[in-house]
Amino acid sequence: MSVVTTDVSGQLEQHRRELTGYCYRMLGSPFEAEDAVQETMLRAWKAFERFEGRSALRSWLYRIATNVCLDMIAGRERRARPMDLGPAREPVVASLNALPEVTWIEPVPDGLVVPDGDPAEVTAARETVRLAFVAALQHLPPRQRAALILCEVLRWKASEAAELLETSVASVNSALQRARATLEASDLTATTTSPSVERADAELLARYVDAFERYDLDALTSLIHEDATQSMPPYDLWLRGRDDIFTWWFGPGIGCSGSRVIPTVAANGAPAFGQYKPSESGDGYEPWALQVVEIEDGRIAELTFFLDTARVFPLFGLPLRYEEIA
Repeated sequence: MSVVTTDVSGQLEQHRRELTGYCYRMLGSPFEAEDAVQETMLRAWKAFERFEGRSALRSWLYRIATNVCLDMIAGRERRARPMDLGPAREPVVASLNALPEVTWIEPVPDGLVVPDGDPAEVTAARETVRLAFVAALQHLPPRQRAALILCEVLRWKASEAAELLETSVASVNSALQRARATLEASDLTATTTSPSVERADAELLARYVDAFERYDLDALTSLIHEDATQSMPPYDLWLRGRDDIFTWWFGPGIGCSGSRVIPTVAANGAPAFGQYKPSESGDGYEPWALQVVEIEDGRIAELTFFLDTARVFPLFGLPLRYEEIA
């Protein structure tokens, strides 16, 4: 590989993580985001000799990435969380429905999308990949979504976003106004989300893991908000309220009793754990869920159990066989 080729690769690669974060917010999937960034890099590589430097390399890459994302979004259903599809339901098996036609929001490790550096920037990046915020972004039309991410998350000027989106400043400001109104209807903005994982209570999380592994109702009651929520993609069922969550855990979900819960890297700015439940054969444990735990005011406010372990466990460095970590 020539020195020039190596230099070009280095210039492009230094932007990979922030581009992955941008594409993840646009697409709601770490796998699609990585595909989008790879396609962005490929297009940039092929066109690099024609890059005239009239805009910064970073801006040029964002323009390519935006076009890639808009192409990927075209003609497909938006990604969602169970909460987007209807009200909370009763904690009974009859409420449990898998919807293969729904494309779900997928979790992302912080390390793929959160840049190193200034603590304030790291905190802001984590806040804007929270599951609820990414899900809310998916309600926006694609170009509104891009405008909001560029201006509200990445702090671009409206004129810079207008140039990238090949539109007017007035159009960008109008798109931002409509996008903000949509997010405000969900009680979300780019800067008012749950506390970051940096402020998560390590002692509380250790107590939660211990209580969950022992399936200790009293201990769990002291750790979980009375109005907490739980969801379990790819099922559309979601629960509101600690009582309904426990009715599920100690009823249809009793098979999780005796699970092993393994801390892993943060997901979407929140603590995450790999859950391995006792095998139905009675021999060992089987991967069951990536648990993403949201904390507010010193208690657990939201639990998301991502059940597609074959897809998400490797992304988070979790083995698919428990004995590998036992």
